[in-house]
Amino acid sequence: MRADRSHHQRRLSICDDKQAPKQRAPAVNGGGEGLHIAIIGSGSGAFAAAIRAAEAGARVSMIESGDVIGGTCVNVGCVPSKIQIRAAQLAQHQRLNPFEGLPNHAPAIERPRIAAQQHSRVEELRQAKYQKNLDDNPGINMIRGRARFEDAHTLHIELRGGGLERITADRVLIATGASPMIPPIPGLANTPYWTSDEAVFSDEAPEHLLVIGASVVAVEQAQAFCRLGSKVTILARSTLLSGEEPHLGAGLTDAFRAEGIDVREHTQAIAVRYESGQFVLETRDGPIRGDRLLIATGRAPNTRELGLEQIGLATDERGGVKVDEHLRTSVETIYATGDCTDLPQLVYVAAAGGTRAAVNMTGGEARLDLSAMPAVIFTEPQVATVGLDEGQARKRGIETETRKLALDHVPRALANFETRGFVKLVAEAGSHRLLGVQILAAEAGEMIQTAALAVHHGMSVEALGDLLFPYLVHVEALKLCAQTFTKDVEKLSCCAG
Repeated sequence: MRADRSHHQRRLSICDDKQAPKQRAPAVNGGGEGLHIAIIGSGSGAFAAAIRAAEAGARVSMIESGDVIGGTCVNVGCVPSKIQIRAAQLAQHQRLNPFEGLPNHAPAIERPRIAAQQHSRVEELRQAKYQKNLDDNPGINMIRGRARFEDAHTLHIELRGGGLERITADRVLIATGASPMIPPIPGLANTPYWTSDEAVFSDEAPEHLLVIGASVVAVEQAQAFCRLGSKVTILARSTLLSGEEPHLGAGLTDAFRAEGIDVREHTQAIAVRYESGQFVLETRDGPIRGDRLLIATGRAPNTRELGLEQIGLATDERGGVKVDEHLRTSVETIYATGDCTDLPQLVYVAAAGGTRAAVNMTGGEARLDLSAMPAVIFTEPQVATVGLDEGQARKRGIETETRKLALDHVPRALANFETRGFVKLVAEAGSHRLLGVQILAAEAGEMIQTAALAVHHGMSVEALGDLLFPYLVHVEALKLCAQTFTKDVEKLSCCAG
């Protein structure tokens, strides 16, 4: 096991008032060789940057203030939540399936054992993908502590074991991630509410879970808890997925209600209290009671304690660091990536940004292109998008032509008896160049990358419809929807080319 600090780094006691933290001299500039790069954070974006910078010959200091390395995705986000969601899906398939010859039955659900599997897999991946990379790479040095900017090159670090340290770097990458955002609802702070960080590992099934929120985390957790045995009520300030193509949220709402999830649209909690083991949410339509409350109203960038005001670094209204396509901030020597920025809060965007930031910090030239960025919400049916929806295209002054294909026209969906959902293609009028795709379907997440490639390469819907797709597969829905621009697919034979 490698040490957290290399031999040339010194620890100073905070008890010695007369001794200021020692400052190191800056490294030699020019290319990667000889550069000293400091990275604040240890998530996917941070590690992607550290590995690439070390490959370029830079000396990397990674600073982590938390108990574990790896960031949100592996520890409390993508990995444990997808395990939970998959377990919930299998439980639901036992409870209700479309095949007459497979009798439905109530699943036996042991939540503590599911939670144990989540913890085990999280620890396994954190070791394999993060700690091992750290151990095997002598060019990356881990410092455990909380960093704050003194100037554009200098970080002041309060070490976890006590003491202070000051490091000077040629370049700094901010990759501090985000934390659950808690709305200022009167009374909420005095209650034992959950965020997704706690909910995802819960080894209990609340009798009645209340969810405040209507975006990705809220809908994924709401359905998972419902399928694992809880009554669920979800409060949406507007509608589910209000930031997406409207048909996606409407279709998901219908699916949720069909499962028994109580979706309260245009409903807000104006006060919260906790009494006799129950949460009471006061709304304009009366009180709503439940024994657990999940707050899933988004995640706020972890930037407030970095001293960004000290160096005049520009942030947005949420505190997210503003970056350009090269991951540069408003301060020349400082870069940023991931959920702490104004980029989409997706782990693969953070990692891609980290890699490109490292290239640019070590003398290269790389840009992050998000024009064909796929996104997936892991409900059932899944929600997946790429490119522009109709409204976004309109705001850019682009005239569009669209087609929407219900899944009951897709052979694989018919064979699976899973016809809830649709595929929508958005094309530029005239040229029929594909601008964006929105999908609500059981396998939307597996379909969207084909759409992303088509958008990225500027394909026309005619070219997409003319491609060979295997039969029977869900992704054939893209071909069929593309063909509707010029044909009536109801009049085509199966797998018609």
